[in-house]
Amino acid sequence: MEFVLDILKNLGYVLIFPGFLFCFLTGMLLCGIDRKLVARMQKRVGPPILQPFYDFFKLCGKETIVPAAANKTVFLTAPLLGLAALVVLQLFIPVFHVQIPAFAEIADVIVILYLLLIPAVAIILGGASTGSPYAGVGLSREMVTVLACELPLVLVLLSVGRAVGMADGSGICFSLSKIVNFQMANGSLITKLSLIPAAIAFLLVIPGETGNHPFDAAEAETEICEGMLAEYSGAPLGVFKLNHGIKMLTMTSLFVMLFFGGIGSGIESLVALVGLTGVAATVVMVLLDVLVLFLLCVIVTAVGISLVHAVTARLKIEQIFKYYWTVVSGLALLSLVLVWYGL
Repeated sequence: MEFVLDILKNLGYVLIFPGFLFCFLTGMLLCGIDRKLVARMQKRVGPPILQPFYDFFKLCGKETIVPAAANKTVFLTAPLLGLAALVVLQLFIPVFHVQIPAFAEIADVIVILYLLLIPAVAIILGGASTGSPYAGVGLSREMVTVLACELPLVLVLLSVGRAVGMADGSGICFSLSKIVNFQMANGSLITKLSLIPAAIAFLLVIPGETGNHPFDAAEAETEICEGMLAEYSGAPLGVFKLNHGIKMLTMTSLFVMLFFGGIGSGIESLVALVGLTGVAATVVMVLLDVLVLFLLCVIVTAVGISLVHAVTARLKIEQIFKYYWTVVSGLALLSLVLVWYGL
């Protein structure tokens, strides 16, 4: 009986929270909030916040057309591969007090780096399978962006891992759960001056990882260079749009866990102050965890994606690599050097 309950509990993690249902609802909400914020910043009304949900269900009700020259198997499975990787990735990211037992011990930044590549590879495979001449343009832009983002992202993760590792004596800490637990005991890492450049670098990485403006790459809505998705329709296109929203959740929640994990201790103190115990305390704590995480993700989206989209000029594809490997990587490297020498 206990074995069956464990299976049901793990299925709940995967299918409900923090798995598919949580990713679907929160990712699409973040997408809608981003579009609304950008419109307001540009003095437009903008679409309703629920518009991504309307678009997704509308696409799911339309016919899926497979190009004659396409590899049908790859064409149809690529979006599902990206979706599966993103949902699994979210399971590895601790939500303050909610850490899944099956993933807590192996949830480290190395796994995160590998899983983050799978959605990008999935969209590249899907575009390549269409046989469309426009896909080649989109593929090249996506690959350049992925390669450009990897170096600053690795440097940011090393900076955070070194900061925690020096404090607990492990050298470099790669465990996400240990990074969150360290912050809950010692305060958020965003308060360390040496890590502020790394936090800024991560915020600048988020638009590139999620394919948002100002980057003239991957999914520019008004240009034929959208390429990879030009031949997609129906439910597969809807799944790719869903993947975009979930990746926004993944990147923003990862930022929150790396730099604002200490806020979780405040939630615990609040529950203790109210005097709740047992199951009631656990339920309230989980609900507050989710609410605080979502609000912080909205703030990170507004600063890291919406504001960048609204106030910056478009970068050409040839500028992306230089931008990430000089300005953004320079900020992350500065943090790593400062942390390494204990400053």
